[in-house]
Amino acid sequence: MEYRQLGTSDLQVSAVGLGGNTFGPPRLDQEQTTKNINRALELGINFIDTAIGYGEGNSERFIGNTMKGKWDQLIIATKFNLRNRKDGQSVRDRIFAHCEESLIKLQTDHIDLLQLHQPDPSVQEEEVMEPLAALVEQGKVRYLGVSNYGAWRHAVTNKVAEQHGWPLMVSSQNHYNVLRRHVELEILPYCQRFNVGFLPYFPLGGGFLTGKYQPGQAAPEGSRGAEGSGIISKTRNTRNEAVLETLNTFSQERGHTVLELAFSWLLAHKQVSSVIAGTSSIAQVEANVAAAEWTLSPEEFEEVNQLAAWDGTGEVVDGSSGGVGSRAAQAQRPQ
Repeated sequence: MEYRQLGTSDLQVSAVGLGGNTFGPPRLDQEQTTKNINRALELGINFIDTAIGYGEGNSERFIGNTMKGKWDQLIIATKFNLRNRKDGQSVRDRIFAHCEESLIKLQTDHIDLLQLHQPDPSVQEEEVMEPLAALVEQGKVRYLGVSNYGAWRHAVTNKVAEQHGWPLMVSSQNHYNVLRRHVELEILPYCQRFNVGFLPYFPLGGGFLTGKYQPGQAAPEGSRGAEGSGIISKTRNTRNEAVLETLNTFSQERGHTVLELAFSWLLAHKQVSSVIAGTSSIAQVEANVAAAEWTLSPEEFEEVNQLAAWDGTGEVVDGSSGGVGSRAAQAQRPQ
């Protein structure tokens, strides 16, 4: 397993991470969660990303039950949110309350990476950063990060932190895969310029990039698509199905699967610290780890960029034409 530094932190995270969004109802129970985590640890994964609300609030609890007494083996990232605050509850109170709840569920005395799940435009940066800085000072949190932030918002937040002498947001987590490449316009170049660790979520498009969804056919029984998952319904379209076919051919010609391509393409971006993927079985954990063993050459990386280029209209385009996934991706190409 390869390990990468998370931005300016001293955290060395596994190139393949484990997503906690499958732990808890309606997906995995405690026993299944424990099996997935233990197998991940055996294969060298040391990074789990979860959130206070995942698994109907049980993801952190299931992880804590598994890892109690052996937290030295794992780096834990979780997320708090500012949604649906009670009347009179301040941002500071919400952040402290969510942090304390996460610590209790995880059965640990600190969180390695605490992330704001979504921005709230009505909340000023100081309202968020001051209590987070206090949590770091108290030793309850080691590092801070954001999720679903634009580059401008991340920049403003870190500028405010600098002005007050508070810890910076060292990571950015966003939706990113070979079919969804909007982050290449601003946030990914921003992360590279200022050494912010980038954490892509939905690296497989909710399973679409495994090849299990075939054009004109119903979603396989038991899959996210069959359950009405929004990520699948938004990803399954004529354009993406056409791109997937070309990516599948590209992978097969090199003795690999499109799932392996999805991981290797993301890891070819030097600012990607860890590719986070939720798993429903031990077999998926093993497949994800194996996928990271394929290292794309600069030429292969550029060819994939061209095969998956996007012009903003829904048409597949030649990567040389300059759409998202061409010039923007060239700035990220491996050296």
